[in-house]
Amino acid sequence: MDELDVKIVTLEPMRVAVAHGFGVSPEIEAWQMIVDFLKDQGKLQELKSLRFFGYNNPNPSPGSPNYGYDQWVTIDEVTEVTGEVKAYDFPGGRYAVTRFKGLSNITAVWGKLVQWHEDGGYKKPPNYLQCLEELTNPESFISPQGELYEAESVMEQWIFKLYLPVAE
Repeated sequence: MDELDVKIVTLEPMRVAVAHGFGVSPEIEAWQMIVDFLKDQGKLQELKSLRFFGYNNPNPSPGSPNYGYDQWVTIDEVTEVTGEVKAYDFPGGRYAVTRFKGLSNITAVWGKLVQWHEDGGYKKPPNYLQCLEELTNPESFISPQGELYEAESVMEQWIFKLYLPVAE
């Protein structure tokens, strides 16, 4: 994990369903809402063809164990979104991306990606783009029946891509 393999990519615009969790473990709350949404839509068998992105919203703050997390799943134009899950049209953008395995590495890899960005002289884009975390093997976390596997038992199997916005 010493050397980052970073690529500059353009994420194309996409429509996503968004679930928001807030509390001590908002990721699990947001994931559960997304999985329930997929179950209701009859799309659990399509996990490998869908993309899953997430990010802190808001970030943790000193003195509070609570923070927020938004979880996205890609959807098509005809998918109806109701209830707590909302639809969002992501405009796309240019990102520096790196890939790694294991949730326990996420903070260190984010730090290295930010340092890579700063050392490379990249600028932030003039328009706001969200930093994103993409879980590329959701089947390691979601059962075919729509249950979340206990996170601690599978989190080192997770494969992530981290997306840091960069100016064109």
